[in-house]
Amino acid sequence: MDKKALLALVLSAAVLLIYQLFFYKPATQQKPASQEKGSSAVVNPTVYPKGSSVEPSVQSTVSKQDTSNSPISDISLDGKEQEISVDSPLYHAVFTTKGGALKSFTLKKYHETLAANSKLIELVNVEKTMPYPLALSFPDSSIDVSPVAFYQTDSTNIDLNSTRESRRLTFAQTWPGKIKIEKIYTLNPQKYAIELEVRTYNLSNIPLNQEIALYWNQYVNPAVKEDSYGHVGPVSYVGKNVERESVKKMESNKLLGPDVSWGGFESKYFIAALIPQNPSLTSIALSKDSSNMVSTGLKGPKNIIPPGQAGFFGYSIFLGPKDYNILKAQGVGLENAIDFGSWLKWLAMPLLLCLKFLYSYVHNYGIAIIILTVLIKIIFWPLGNKSYKSMKEMQKLQPKMQELREKYKNDKARLSQETMALYKAHKVNPMGGCLPMIIQIPVFFGLYKALLYAIELRHSPFFWWIKDLSEKDPYYITPLIMGATMFIQQKMTPTSADPTQAKIMLWMPVIFTFMFLNFPSGLVIYWLFNNILSIGQQYYINKQA
Repeated sequence: MDKKALLALVLSAAVLLIYQLFFYKPATQQKPASQEKGSSAVVNPTVYPKGSSVEPSVQSTVSKQDTSNSPISDISLDGKEQEISVDSPLYHAVFTTKGGALKSFTLKKYHETLAANSKLIELVNVEKTMPYPLALSFPDSSIDVSPVAFYQTDSTNIDLNSTRESRRLTFAQTWPGKIKIEKIYTLNPQKYAIELEVRTYNLSNIPLNQEIALYWNQYVNPAVKEDSYGHVGPVSYVGKNVERESVKKMESNKLLGPDVSWGGFESKYFIAALIPQNPSLTSIALSKDSSNMVSTGLKGPKNIIPPGQAGFFGYSIFLGPKDYNILKAQGVGLENAIDFGSWLKWLAMPLLLCLKFLYSYVHNYGIAIIILTVLIKIIFWPLGNKSYKSMKEMQKLQPKMQELREKYKNDKARLSQETMALYKAHKVNPMGGCLPMIIQIPVFFGLYKALLYAIELRHSPFFWWIKDLSEKDPYYITPLIMGATMFIQQKMTPTSADPTQAKIMLWMPVIFTFMFLNFPSGLVIYWLFNNILSIGQQYYINKQA
């Protein structure tokens, strides 16, 4: 292959990699709401969530004065907060009567660091004056219902560790002569997903104009530097497109939708997602206030609840890791929250599934990466052979190419014509060395995405000093060895007659070593062993020649 073409190929790959790392930000699309603000639609207020235990026959009317049918016993005092602890094999949650919301949610299987005394991952982060996540609001409602109102509950603590059955946690509050609201959480000990049913009873003498909104509120510390490799902030799935918002660049208010499959708040490896029952009728409202509270709210359609009638609204709330299999099982496209990229997803996902399959046998993701590298090299072995042979043939033509350059240095058209004739006479394809390498570049970027965002590698050890494959090598040993193997590979590759180009190519190992210093060690291990296998293949081709 012509060294100019090879140089262009390598530099292009480097530019793409640098762009992906430091400059690429997923595009966000702002979609207009289906209804203008102030418009209303009369809909059937009785909306039954999937799996709801409420039958049509028991919800038709509600007494305006009598609320004794409520399962709530008044054991919490208005104006005083009461906490309800929920402990399961997967998480420990703390709910509060303040807004009937979520005060804490820690994941038992995930720690912040590798330290023995490291804290568990906490998905809730709000300041004292802020409303908690899962607070309700009724924008444009004819009745003012505060998201920080104190609810009543009959539960204190719920232990799910010794049962496989789901348990219910109910909050209720009544505004006499106006409205009664019940929030019923269904907690499954074997799932990260929590079901939420909201019941609103119209106790007034007039129709209730209502638009329900469920919010996930999160405090974002402005002093914390944004992660270069992972997004921390609002994320949503609108119209089958993932929308991400930079917290620092957020507008004060933004409305997306309708057709919202889910929305919430994410970090690199974890997500809190609100999933509506009716995506086609749901919009998502994003906002950030002066106290750096970021709110992601699911807004349902405007509806009218007649006097004595009730409205029922269903949600699922996923609070957990970005594990592909777990997210996929939700059935709402939540697996798209893993940032594989729109044009690399079709490669990254199969590679990740292959990696998990190999891990199920070897029980070490570092070894699984090496095996996967070998398998990829075997698949591309014929293409690699063709590439190296083509470069070898191009090297043989360098003296004749130099003669043509000297002979036709003032006639570029004739030089091009004679060069192509030379290639044809010796049956050499100038692109023969490039095309096989170009085909392999998407595979590298797909695996790069898979290894960079796979939670499976988080805190997963390899050997000796590498305790976490998702973090950089603490001693930079693997990047330096990788750079050395790249230098050896360069020396074995057929060289150009142009000394300037040859010197530029020798700088590539230095550039790549510098780039890989802060890469996750899992990705460096892949590139290192890929280089070792390429050196072996190059040696084999050179020996045959």
